[in-house]
Amino acid sequence: MTDPIVSIRDLSKAFRREDGSRAHAIDGISIDVSPGEFLVLLGPSGCGKTTLLRSIAGLEQPDAGTIAIRGKTVFEAGRLDVPPERRRLSMIFQSYALWPHMTAYKNVAYPLQNRRLKKREISERVGRVFELVGIPELQHSYPGQMSGGQQQRVALARALAGDADLILFDEPLSNVDAKVREQLRFELLGMQRDLGFAALYVTHDQAEAMELANTIAVMGAGKIAQLGPPREIYLEPASRYVADFVGSSNELAGIVRAVNGEFVTVATELGDVRGVGADGVAVDSKVIVVCRPERTRLAREEPECPNRWRGNVRAAAFLGPNLEHVIKVGEHTFRTWSVDTTLLEAGAAAWLYVEPAHVRVLPA
Repeated sequence: MTDPIVSIRDLSKAFRREDGSRAHAIDGISIDVSPGEFLVLLGPSGCGKTTLLRSIAGLEQPDAGTIAIRGKTVFEAGRLDVPPERRRLSMIFQSYALWPHMTAYKNVAYPLQNRRLKKREISERVGRVFELVGIPELQHSYPGQMSGGQQQRVALARALAGDADLILFDEPLSNVDAKVREQLRFELLGMQRDLGFAALYVTHDQAEAMELANTIAVMGAGKIAQLGPPREIYLEPASRYVADFVGSSNELAGIVRAVNGEFVTVATELGDVRGVGADGVAVDSKVIVVCRPERTRLAREEPECPNRWRGNVRAAAFLGPNLEHVIKVGEHTFRTWSVDTTLLEAGAAAWLYVEPAHVRVLPA
């Protein structure tokens, strides 16, 4: 097994609030990043993801724990704190951190000049990375003359010019518009796979995380709530927090009546529901039943499915890639997404159903 390029153990960092209490930005986190891996730290504002990234870069000093990069310890609380410039990594900030008085070429060349490389080698390397990020014509332009997307490419070129095998990204696409962001995500992923550098990427955008990551670490309250591949995070959330944050979901509260292998039966206000139980689910425990809108089906006739409910359409909308229906069942509201071409009119009666394999039962 390949040794991790980054290894973090029991890392903690707390900040003092104005009232004197302590807020844990990072709370006992342990995580590894493998060479060539694209790991995304995903979570809402204030969950600790940027503090964790800055700690790896050497821009924050944690209170406890250790950080090793390429097998060498660069931080050990109270004993060792290697400066950022000696950690041999690159970082792309949300603001891009470009020198406004320097051309794009000089912004990229400046870190190489500090390494005392020959002018010819610098010129060749800078020219190569500008070709790689697709903006060779902007080498002699200033940041103020560029769009947000172009500045982001210059920042990426600067990171790549140093031949870094580890690049940290702090929400680098948040300042560009949606269309450019989508294109840059695709290009960034292609470059990462071609060049093979490890990426540690911070974002609050679930779609961005799903598209870029080999592995997602969903963070909340300074901890890692779940770590795994995007498909596992989305289809098999370990907690209600993860299910709520990553994508949309329909929910029902209930109590477990029976456990039969991986499937459990839950008593809810709408009757018994069958689904796949997560860790910690046992008979008589309080749970939340979760199903995704795209897995929640709609039918005019009663379906043959154990999880089915009759309701009425409250609203319907054409969203382009899919149709959305909002269905009222008793006092509960469900959303469904489908690629069908027919919208049901508001007020129409309809059946909702979802197969047990697509229902996730989580501890309440």
